[in-house]
Amino acid sequence: MKPGDEAILEITDVAYGGAGLARHEGRVVFVPSTLPGETVRARVTKVTRGWMQARVAEVLTASPDRIAPPCPWFGRCGGCAYQHIAYPRQLEIKTRQVSEALRRIGKFPEPPVEPARPSPQHYGYRNRITVHVHPPRVGFHGVDPRELVDVEECLLAAEPVNAALQALRSKRRLRPGPATLRAHHEHGGFRQVNDEAAEILAAVVAEMAGTGDTLLDAYCGAGFFAKRLRGQFTRLVGIDWDARSTESARRGAETGELYLTGDAADLLPTALAEHAPSVVLLDPPSQGVAPAVIDALLERVVPRLVYVSCDPATLSRDAARLAARYTLRRVVPVDMFPQTASIETAALFAA
Repeated sequence: MKPGDEAILEITDVAYGGAGLARHEGRVVFVPSTLPGETVRARVTKVTRGWMQARVAEVLTASPDRIAPPCPWFGRCGGCAYQHIAYPRQLEIKTRQVSEALRRIGKFPEPPVEPARPSPQHYGYRNRITVHVHPPRVGFHGVDPRELVDVEECLLAAEPVNAALQALRSKRRLRPGPATLRAHHEHGGFRQVNDEAAEILAAVVAEMAGTGDTLLDAYCGAGFFAKRLRGQFTRLVGIDWDARSTESARRGAETGELYLTGDAADLLPTALAEHAPSVVLLDPPSQGVAPAVIDALLERVVPRLVYVSCDPATLSRDAARLAARYTLRRVVPVDMFPQTASIETAALFAA
């Protein structure tokens, strides 16, 4: 097979990232905008030694979960992967992807993964978007990264964000480059993009954390979780590398709240020794937890760890290391990003 050739493919699964999976001539074939159980005629776009990419030319047998995507740019814009899938099936796919990552990467034979918690809003939920400006076009990188898709409205964005997009598009002079458009302007530091789903995630984290003397939040940001867990602990200790975030967390801090600015890998060993936390909360970036952080947690074991992850692969990698001293008790995906392939997950480990 070579680019431009066509093949009839049977889709058997959906990979993390959103593409359907098929096999042809001994190779895995990734086919975006498809569903398990579908038969498609697909045109090959890329060939490597071990896998191929293809694009749907025709759906010959459709899944009962296939729906019409509401966005006119779906399939060209690179932002959404699942608009063609009924929402309950999106949740099933994401739940299974978390389980598979923990089995394959983490080596957990039966990971305790619960059904994904749905987002209250399936569209119009994003409180910020980043568009790219290449005058006169304003939009998102396409499925083909060389293409900038000119977008008049993003169906995932909240109304104030789309209003900001319209205001940007109406400017007579556009400055090339990225532009972040927000519904909230008062917040310092990182903020989850889906406010309502973020509260569901916070409730899951609060349930997992339980109660105790001290909570150590090793990637605290501006205190999103710590502030909500304040009533469950006598003391809160937060660590974050971003000074703007920790300064925001300190504003309005109550007695017993301490926020430290610095790298968790540097500060955590001392914080574990000095504060003897009942619970450590980990909410790292997509790269996962730094090896030095895991080393510190293996050396000085705490009763409970709550790990919030935006990447099932790095969560699974880190969970495999933590399993040397901790037991994985619960895993709860929360759909922070409907219509996209991204997955937010909270996991509970106990000593």
